[in-house]
Amino acid sequence: MKILIIQTAFTGDVVLATSLLEKIHCEIPQAEISILLRKGNETLLSHHPFLKEILIWNKKENKLSNLFKLIFRIRKNKYDVIVNLQRFAGTGILTSLSGAKEKIGFSKNPLSLFYTKRFSHNIGDGTHEIERNQLLIEHLTGKKAALPRLYPDESEFNSIKKYQNSDYITLSPGSVWFTKTFPPYKWLELIEKYRQANSNILIYLLGSKAEQDLGNELIKNSKHNSLFNLCGELSFLQSTALMKNAMMNYVNDSAPLHMAGAIDANVTAIYCSTVPKFGFGPLSKISRTVETKIELSCRPCGLHGYTACPEKHFNCAHTISIDAVFQPL
Repeated sequence: MKILIIQTAFTGDVVLATSLLEKIHCEIPQAEISILLRKGNETLLSHHPFLKEILIWNKKENKLSNLFKLIFRIRKNKYDVIVNLQRFAGTGILTSLSGAKEKIGFSKNPLSLFYTKRFSHNIGDGTHEIERNQLLIEHLTGKKAALPRLYPDESEFNSIKKYQNSDYITLSPGSVWFTKTFPPYKWLELIEKYRQANSNILIYLLGSKAEQDLGNELIKNSKHNSLFNLCGELSFLQSTALMKNAMMNYVNDSAPLHMAGAIDANVTAIYCSTVPKFGFGPLSKISRTVETKIELSCRPCGLHGYTACPEKHFNCAHTISIDAVFQPL
């Protein structure tokens, strides 16, 4: 059986999609599994043991031309099953024109009319995203969702050993969305808490190259002498490997939260404008969620967040107590 999983959304969504790879391989070990990702996310699944092929859609350059090239390639590969986790028209076109025997996805996709199976995608009832995704394949594998997993290899674990000479925590202070991002001054308060509690604890800042300036700002304004900016210095899988043995990983409701879960790393997830009941909560065995204790009529203001607070006060972040965030080690 040849199966193609489509997930062309952002990094965290790809990490959660790996639960399907785990489940399919466990239940149908002879299946040939491929996955389609947006360009930039392919390194997440480098040397993944259950993948036959990674297809890439470059959305930033010649988007439509690349889409039609993918349609041709997918049809040529003659998949038995297409599982589309995306709910937007582009992937709906890919799925509908794939030539696959089974075309499965969510009914929110405007092209789902042409699928052989489609399912509701309901947010807000506490169902986790991996369970929503599992609905699409339960007729093939059963109902229980597998946990997502990433596979850093030996070279990636070796490359971060130099950062593990002492006890350490990680902070992932950035996010694509402003209203999902704990404010810099709040991160500084957390760093200061650790400095006062144990000045020898190493603190590593993780994130993309786009978040290097944020990391530099935190170091500039902190009194902690063992604070290091690794934003843009490590790959996805190197960052995941470093999170594995951290005493705690502090994250926003963003991709690093799911990276931690995919390697069962200790994690504290901070929710500003979004809420855990949307279904994107932590999956690590040792995990915590922190959010404001103030009732705000405007929260949650949206599923993905915004580039600015719609109410202009951002109280969903400002009213989170650092004492609630801080985890004594």
